[in-house]
Amino acid sequence: MILRNAWRWSLVALTSAVPHAAEAAWMERTEAIMGTRVYVQLWAEDQLKGNAAIDAVMADMRRIDALMSHYKPDSQLSQINAHANSEPVQVDKELFDLLKLSTHYSQITEGAFDITYASVGYLYDYRHRIRPTEEQITKALPGVNWRNMLLDEVHHTVRFEHPGMRIDLGGIGKGYAVDHGVAILKARGIQHAVVSAGGDSRILGDHMGRPWLVAIRHPDDPKKVVTRIPLSDSAMSTSGDYERYFDENGVRYHHIIDPRTGHSASKVRSATILAPTATQTDGMSKTAFVLGPEKALEIINRMPEYDAVFVCPDGRVLYSNGLRPPLPRPAGASPPAATATSPRVTP
Repeated sequence: MILRNAWRWSLVALTSAVPHAAEAAWMERTEAIMGTRVYVQLWAEDQLKGNAAIDAVMADMRRIDALMSHYKPDSQLSQINAHANSEPVQVDKELFDLLKLSTHYSQITEGAFDITYASVGYLYDYRHRIRPTEEQITKALPGVNWRNMLLDEVHHTVRFEHPGMRIDLGGIGKGYAVDHGVAILKARGIQHAVVSAGGDSRILGDHMGRPWLVAIRHPDDPKKVVTRIPLSDSAMSTSGDYERYFDENGVRYHHIIDPRTGHSASKVRSATILAPTATQTDGMSKTAFVLGPEKALEIINRMPEYDAVFVCPDGRVLYSNGLRPPLPRPAGASPPAATATSPRVTP
């Protein structure tokens, strides 16, 4: 039973129907927030409490959007972009902490994740098929450097050291909001749920005793599936060059910008990251586009809490160590002991 086609991948319940009390039910809702579709599905023993829990998640999504949106001129993030080139801008601790966390992902990805990419990224308009000239990119590119974002932990201020710098939390903010939503549901006693914002999702618990089956879509055909992964109590983010883009003269211009060049990164077509939280998966899902799948897998394989699936431009599908099927055994060999690299994927 397909419960939700979640745009970049789908959630399929691996369970049969089980009778429950009349008031108990799966409940779901979709709203347009943060420039994307926010989706919540949960199991509620009491439907009034279930609706109230969904209301609380959606309200918090709107609160985070009002704080961190670069589209809203009165948001604190927009105030940073407007004034941090000339003076320190004080922000709420919540936003400050997320900015600080973003620098952690910049460090572990060797700069492939960098929220200051917006210094160039704002020049693109995918809806209207607008891209910057090489001259514009060359002029704006020196503003892309996360190390030039000065964070004062005592006063919670942000200051840019280079003129023309901008930041955009689109690469981590939705995952952060999803994690907040899951925390709200936990506090209200919800034990089984899915919270999604665009390509960033987190599963709370399981599907009443069995895992959810996540299907990763083919980059060129949303009706085709690359692979399926059973998940419980986990988060997942998928980024693809088929999301916000336009094609021109055989070149695809999409929203995942290489901080080093100012151009759309193209070393993979799709990147899926698995980890305990959506903030983690969101912050890592753009890495392979910039560094290439092999280098990105080196990073992922050093961190036991992460796994990844990358779809390459030549059609190859690469898995991190925790997802790869075992190698064939020689004839007569004894079966290996179970290890952490036992297959968890059913292609």
